[in-house]
Amino acid sequence: MSNGIPVRLSQAVEQIRKYRHDLQVMKGGLTISGGEPLMQHRFVLRVFAEAKAMGIHTALDTNGYLGDRLNDSALDAIDLVLLDIKAMTPDLHQRYTGMGNENVIGFARRLAKARKPIWVRFVLVPTWTDDIEEIRRIAEFAASLGNVERVDVLPFHQMGRFKWEKLGMEYKLKDTQPPSAAVLEEAIAQFRSLGLNAF
Repeated sequence: MSNGIPVRLSQAVEQIRKYRHDLQVMKGGLTISGGEPLMQHRFVLRVFAEAKAMGIHTALDTNGYLGDRLNDSALDAIDLVLLDIKAMTPDLHQRYTGMGNENVIGFARRLAKARKPIWVRFVLVPTWTDDIEEIRRIAEFAASLGNVERVDVLPFHQMGRFKWEKLGMEYKLKDTQPPSAAVLEEAIAQFRSLGLNAF
């Protein structure tokens, strides 16, 4: 691998086992994120199954696009899904990610049907995702699901810029500044106005 360290299942499980007691005492858990962890969904599910067998809470941090890789029984190994929703309007989602949002919306609805807890994560990027009407649409969708426990409105920052440069990829947001406190509060207010716990 050029951008990561390969890890065997046994190695991952041993690391979890090392911290098992501390995680249980602190009421912590195991979160698998990425990149996109569902690109390696079989490995993720095996790690989660081992963690669950140790009594450890499991959380999946995903954009949901590959959610159809998880069948309904696979969801049993996941206690919580941190779901990144970028846009409700298909054209906007296509613009932001290069892909449609049908899979993301479908996965969110499957999680709602399974009553699997979700924490929505929304990144607020000036001139990209700061349209209040679009934020309102995301808030309405999240509120309609009935299983969203929390919404994290995450202000854009430049801390990840070095990753793009390291990979030799064009970083389209290199001149973008973080949102103002007022814009951030207005976005959070959209979610709170619909009864969601937003921060």
